[in-house]
Amino acid sequence: MIKNTSSDLPENIALVHEWFSPRSFGGAENVVKAIDEMLTDVAHKPDLFALVDGESSLEGSWLFNRPVETSFIQKLPFGISHVQQYLPLLPFAIEQLDLEDYPLVISSSHLVAKGVLTSPDQMHMSYVHTPVRYAWDQMNIYMKRSFLKKIGLEPFIRWQLHSLRQWDQLSSLRVDYLLANSSFTAKRISKYWRRTSQVLHPPVSVERFSWNKPRDDFYLCICRLVPNKRVDLVVRAFNQLKLPLIVVGDGVEKRYLEKIAGPTINIMGYQSMEIVTDLMEHCRAFVYAGIEDFGIAPVEAMAAGAPVIALAKGGILDTVKCFELDPYNATGVLFHEQTVKSLVDSVELFRDKKLWRDMNSELIRNWANTFSLDAFNSGLEKALNRAWSAFNHSCDIDTSDLKI
Repeated sequence: MIKNTSSDLPENIALVHEWFSPRSFGGAENVVKAIDEMLTDVAHKPDLFALVDGESSLEGSWLFNRPVETSFIQKLPFGISHVQQYLPLLPFAIEQLDLEDYPLVISSSHLVAKGVLTSPDQMHMSYVHTPVRYAWDQMNIYMKRSFLKKIGLEPFIRWQLHSLRQWDQLSSLRVDYLLANSSFTAKRISKYWRRTSQVLHPPVSVERFSWNKPRDDFYLCICRLVPNKRVDLVVRAFNQLKLPLIVVGDGVEKRYLEKIAGPTINIMGYQSMEIVTDLMEHCRAFVYAGIEDFGIAPVEAMAAGAPVIALAKGGILDTVKCFELDPYNATGVLFHEQTVKSLVDSVELFRDKKLWRDMNSELIRNWANTFSLDAFNSGLEKALNRAWSAFNHSCDIDTSDLKI
């Protein structure tokens, strides 16, 4: 891409993320990488800030040898590898980052990054992956199987989350412009922060998938194996259906899922990108029962030409075209209750109508292309330039006729 030297954006740009850690590289980190590359192409390479950095010293990382300004958490015991254990300190830590030399600050936030301190002369745009899930509507889901609950610390943890909710809402008022990764996240921002936001879907690497491979007779579920993803519901449904299901992922729920899985279910655990790509390109359908803020894996499955069977809540409503609403352009089937019965009914509909055969893989892939990196870059550049222009003209008031 040729650098756009006509950009009006300033030379000093700060890009803030919660943490850069080899233990936590996912959709949010891909967004930071995309923002960094877009700014470098159209304006100037930003300076990076984070609570901790364990990536820039690793050869092969996109951050290798890249300077990253970090907080005092970096020097605490296990701060880099287990930053979340310092959760009560993280709001305070993010506020200690010194950004005063940057007219433009962009944060990528799923926890505290949006809480950095800026002056009235600095514009702060935050790309919000979610208001803190485990502090708001998913608190009880996280607490049910929490290890800390088992050792008697539940009241203390609930008090900490109460304090975090207060800071989360207060710090949202510091941001000048909010971008949300989905309509669902925008709704949560409105609910918890009472702020409006613009929806900009995150980039998905759709180009790495082939959509025209033959579909095999198995269903696929890929995600982190944690309670809120509700993989247990998928496993119980396919136990009842007696259909082949492959589950890919790792997490605290893995041992429990292995215990309840029937003979038609294969809990594969963590797999390489190559194996994941191959499974998506050949599965009969991709199955998901959690409530996602956006949900990258279902879009990746559609990029591979696979239909999606998913819960009709959260970011899925932005990404999957439901058969019941538009049978001729559908990219999947959505079930409306987070229950085994509702999922079983949807899978049986999918099989009885042979939708795996009738849903056009090329059409599904073309829809997935609307969530590509190019689409993200274009949307972000437009939003950023529009916000920067508005911010710099908001105080251009003629005071010559004003009298004191």
